Amino acid sequence: MRPSTLRALNRAAELTRQNRLTEAMLIAEPVILTADSVEGREIRRWLLDHVADFTGENHPDSKELP
Repeated sequence: MRPSTLRALNRAAELTRQNRLTEAMLIAEPVILTADSVEGREIRRWLLDHVADFTGENHPDSKELP
């Protein structure tokens, strides 16, 4: 995953925890939509592995989400 993509996802997670979902989507959506198939899989894996980064909660089953 490109460093700029990872920075955008981390920033979106931070904004989501601050209840600033609209801003988070404005940052994350463009990088998700422009990702190629390889990076798209990496983004999906990162999102599944980092659910708690967005919710602030622990989700033990997050790695098994489709």
